[in-house]
Amino acid sequence: MKLLNITDAEKNQKVIEFSVDKATFDAAVDKAYKKNVSKINIPGFRRGKAPKSMIEKMYGKGFFYEDAINDILPAAYEAALKESALDVVSQPEIDIKTIDENGVVITALVYVKPEVKLGEYKGLAATREDVKVTDEAVDAEIAKALEGQARETEVTDRACEMGDEVVFDFDGYVDGTPFDGGKSENYNLKLGSGAFLPGFEEQIVGKAIGENFDVNVTFPADYHAENLAGKEAVFKCLVHAIKVRELPELDDEFVKDVSEFDTVDEYRADITAKLQAEADKAEDAKVDAQLMDKLVEAMEADIPEAMFANETDAMMRDYETRLRYQGLDLNMFMKYTGQTVETMKEQFRPQAEKQVKTRLALEAVAKAENFEATAEEIDAEYTKIAEAYNVKVEDVRAQIDSSAIAADLVVGKAAQLVRDTAVLSAKDAE
Repeated sequence: MKLLNITDAEKNQKVIEFSVDKATFDAAVDKAYKKNVSKINIPGFRRGKAPKSMIEKMYGKGFFYEDAINDILPAAYEAALKESALDVVSQPEIDIKTIDENGVVITALVYVKPEVKLGEYKGLAATREDVKVTDEAVDAEIAKALEGQARETEVTDRACEMGDEVVFDFDGYVDGTPFDGGKSENYNLKLGSGAFLPGFEEQIVGKAIGENFDVNVTFPADYHAENLAGKEAVFKCLVHAIKVRELPELDDEFVKDVSEFDTVDEYRADITAKLQAEADKAEDAKVDAQLMDKLVEAMEADIPEAMFANETDAMMRDYETRLRYQGLDLNMFMKYTGQTVETMKEQFRPQAEKQVKTRLALEAVAKAENFEATAEEIDAEYTKIAEAYNVKVEDVRAQIDSSAIAADLVVGKAAQLVRDTAVLSAKDAE
């Protein structure tokens, strides 16, 4: 491969022109011939035995060119891109300029990162709320711990009440016809949880174990399954069991069982400290969001659409990965939520635009401040990633290029500079 030229096209567009020598191209053509010859029939030759020259004579000299170019293009483009030192942000639009006795000349039209004109990035103003953890918040956290240690017992001498956990069968019908997802046996439902359609759980209250009854409800007009939206439904139900949860007493013995503390007071103090740390972290994130918004508002950049599209696609892939970790499939998720790839991308798009703009602004700050990542900082980051995912450092190095690590580190330094120089005003939490 030889890089021939780099020219400007439209704004933030470049044309990379490069060549592949004749020997390399001829070798790729021969490879394409050997790959395809068994599929070609030429009169007078057994299948797979026709000479390349005969095939080219019958079908044209360029018969194998497409396969040959597809074979050499990835490596040639990557080499040209590396030599060009361009910061490309899009897939290339490839065009074959010439094929002759000198080889192949190829052009790649690409988008590159835009120039960013920064506004003020030091001394940005932000407001931080002074959040204090309330006794009610601590009580709620303790209530979760008590609930986690609750004992479940069955009730047999009364009917269902709100707050009970009932085990029951249900079989749903719309216009006398069963529908997908409308039937289950031995289903566990806490009455009052709001997990079922509006009005469903209230109609179980007062029903006894072994009692058959109907529940009449109407699906919401905006229900995700269009065939059920706004429809009246009848669920035939049967209660099998009623369960209640008995909470333990909040005393020193309970505290010793669930924590490293000996008294309720120590336990409450620890929960208060942890909730306060979480609240402070949340406020720090809100301050960061304010600062980044102001940083982006003050910058000027003509950002290629490809950058927003790429970030949106990346967010879609991340979301699909998270669904898989939960045992879900993207297609199944879209079926149950009534969404499409297009509607999901529309939802991700605003955040994708924000992330692209923020990253560009922080990269510009890092450039203005001449921030660099040291070898020690890069090594430490590799170690941090390896420990987070419980893998070997060598494996992380093989997967992530050090230049990507360095780029993230300098962006982090830029963000810290913006934070450190910010002018914060306090505000009492509402």
